[in-house]
Amino acid sequence: MILLSFDIEEFDMPFEYHKSISFDDQISISTLGTHHILDILEKHQIKATFFSTVIFAQNAKEIIDRIIKNGHELASHGYYHSKFEVAHLALSKITLENLSQQNINGYRMARMMPVDEFEIAKAGYQYNSSINPTWLPGRYNNLDKPRSYFKESGVWQLPASVSSWFRFPLFWLSFHNLPLNVYTFLAKKAIKKDGYLNVYFHPWEFTDITSKERFGFPDYISKNSGLLMIKRMDSFIIKMKKKQLQFHTISEFIKTLS
Repeated sequence: MILLSFDIEEFDMPFEYHKSISFDDQISISTLGTHHILDILEKHQIKATFFSTVIFAQNAKEIIDRIIKNGHELASHGYYHSKFEVAHLALSKITLENLSQQNINGYRMARMMPVDEFEIAKAGYQYNSSINPTWLPGRYNNLDKPRSYFKESGVWQLPASVSSWFRFPLFWLSFHNLPLNVYTFLAKKAIKKDGYLNVYFHPWEFTDITSKERFGFPDYISKNSGLLMIKRMDSFIIKMKKKQLQFHTISEFIKTLS
């Protein structure tokens, strides 16, 4: 089972590289990238989970409408992408439910940062997918966390997938930088070990982010972005479907654990 998820948000990452970007551009770039993602999913008739910030959802209603119309899952990525308060856990859930008329079952913290599991439960979420169970220098060290799903404070924890040995992360950066055959091999090994694959991406990866003057990204971030990323994701899905592997939303997977 493969769980594809996408963090749809204000494209504020250029700020981390000392570049300015207008709010309108943040929304338009993420909107364009999400349409590309939805096109790919529609082509292959597969479902995915979209973790949205409230700010993005409020400014890209056509995206939310398309996600719901196409039968995908909408989950919470917080209220803002670069600002967090505990109150945002419940507020983002309620606001997204009102906006989409859908139940919001899941949460993912921006940038996979730590979040209080008791507060996640208190806000009413069924699952939390905010752990990357690996060591990422300068970001986090989660080598002490389980690599597979577990329950804490009454909430299912669904860590991002890592390789079946050494806990090499199989997140978006690996997808961009590894040869696709190598990434696919590691993904299949992870599925064999864990029974599923949980990987996440962002809409701006599916747009052209190669301009260093505009975005300031190093090559390992912008590599295989835009059209190359669209083709890469298309090839990955084809490869996995040929192995008779099925794609599901995270909520569908969680139901199998209950």
